[in-house]
Amino acid sequence: MAPGGCAPHHWLCKGTMLAGGVLAGFSVLSLLTYGYLSWDTLGSSLEETETTRAKLGEEPEASAPTSQPHIVFILADDQGFRDVGYHGSEIRTPTLDRLAAEGVKLENYYVQPMCTPSRSQFITGKYQIHTGLQHSVIRPTQPNCLPLDNVTLPQKLKEAGYSTHMVGKWHLGFYRKECMPTQRGFDSFFGSLLGSGDYYTHYKCDSPGICGYDLYENDNAAWDHDNGIYSTQMYTQKVQQILASHNPRTPIFLYIAYQAVHSPLQAPGKYFEHYRSINNINRRRYAAMLACLDEAINNVTLALKRYGYYDNSILIYSSDNGGQPMAGGSNWPLRGSKGSYWEGGIRAVGFVHSPLLKNTGYVCKELVHITDWFPTLITLAEGQIDEDIQLDGYDIWETISEGRRSPRVDILHNIDPIYTKAKNGSWAAGFGIWNTAVQSAIRVNHWKLLTGNPGYSDWVPPQSFSNAGPNRWHNERVSWMAGKTVWLFNITADPYERVDLSGKYPDIVKQLLRRLSQFNKTAVPVRYPAKDPRSNPKLNGGVWGPWFKEDEKKKKPGKIKGENKQKKNKKKTSQKKGQSLHCRLHLAGG
Repeated sequence: MAPGGCAPHHWLCKGTMLAGGVLAGFSVLSLLTYGYLSWDTLGSSLEETETTRAKLGEEPEASAPTSQPHIVFILADDQGFRDVGYHGSEIRTPTLDRLAAEGVKLENYYVQPMCTPSRSQFITGKYQIHTGLQHSVIRPTQPNCLPLDNVTLPQKLKEAGYSTHMVGKWHLGFYRKECMPTQRGFDSFFGSLLGSGDYYTHYKCDSPGICGYDLYENDNAAWDHDNGIYSTQMYTQKVQQILASHNPRTPIFLYIAYQAVHSPLQAPGKYFEHYRSINNINRRRYAAMLACLDEAINNVTLALKRYGYYDNSILIYSSDNGGQPMAGGSNWPLRGSKGSYWEGGIRAVGFVHSPLLKNTGYVCKELVHITDWFPTLITLAEGQIDEDIQLDGYDIWETISEGRRSPRVDILHNIDPIYTKAKNGSWAAGFGIWNTAVQSAIRVNHWKLLTGNPGYSDWVPPQSFSNAGPNRWHNERVSWMAGKTVWLFNITADPYERVDLSGKYPDIVKQLLRRLSQFNKTAVPVRYPAKDPRSNPKLNGGVWGPWFKEDEKKKKPGKIKGENKQKKNKKKTSQKKGQSLHCRLHLAGG
């Protein structure tokens, strides 16, 4: 809770509150309770850092006088809407429950149904129809990345004087060196470039014979860090090291994109202790992974306090898309799953935890979207948003901190022009306004409209995770009505999307179709090039990494553009490819 008489933007009044003596005592306590600090690899590093600080006369426990808040954005991977304790999960998440209870829970918060789109929208503040990433995810072998002409959040925060660091999963392309995180605004990067990989070996096969190593420190393979440490713990160690070595008197932006709880389902043995009773092996492994993630976030929070950041910090937690039931996740009672535009694919777990919040301990039900973090955080950082940047996000800090109405009234969930067309879709079904064969979804106030093929549409109750006894899954399966390509729901009254109102309210359907059409006029061409054989890690020292050489770029300056043109000429082929990729994504995608 902000102190009385302190305006939300006056961060300085918060930065002087923490007493050095209290923090010194906390430092001793945290050393005893810090699970990861006992590891030799991290302990020696932190001792060296503090010894150096002592020689320089620095006190890491001193509170930061900067007027700009420290920003920590934690992105979980594939965490289902139900998969947090305060949403009724059987999986214990005491850290997330506590941080959310002491902060503001976002219960009308939306992301995208897959990895790359959510990450691109967070880092640019733009819908994917405005970056060309509206179809699927960026594959490891594709010469594709977040378009270089898009200004990124870390770039804007650097301009505002921030030190910017990323730890974890990138998944925004890497075929050129210019696409790497360190070239997109991050001072440092430690993590993976791909959408998934082994949690211990950091090895990934995209297809038979196309395999490679995927752990990076800045722009080089991090062979020295390949010690068989579970990635969730390894990433947390790195965050602790960054916080220990940075001066808290200057603002820092930490983007922590954990690999968990994405497949493959792997976790250290001790985290299975409380979940032996879960019969379904995928759910049991998933629970162990989430338990480890919850502990990791506790350690991040302890580090923020130990090194003098906490009182002037804003911590944001978000999942990147809905859970995948076949891989242990649960979105119940929401409909659908990862990869779909039903609520189960796009409504996310999210909260804000910060001593700088004016109001705390409440639930925010105002409409919030992942693009909103871009303008919100730049404004909090006292940065400047260029007038020529056409953002789709809104500054929602007053909505979160003070409980005011959200400036957002609609969300374009997506328009994917090359996704497999719905067989029975037509312009006639869309009242001549919209071709309902096209996959799209939009939210305006309470109303949500879907067209085309929205993706996997069943409800998966928790009982389905048991291998014994009655299985209710089959009782929740959808019987499709022949020819149906339009759905309308009042999400406020019917968040579980059980009552389709498209036949009852045709005028509202028309209004939303017109809004879709307006958005579509602003869309840029889809970037989804064919795979490049030069991407094979065998040609790059066994490592996934940039393969597009500078001299080749000069010879073929219009490569991406040419590939888009070629794909346009082979429309049917592209649609089939998109379909097969989408199916694979349900089990092993980004």
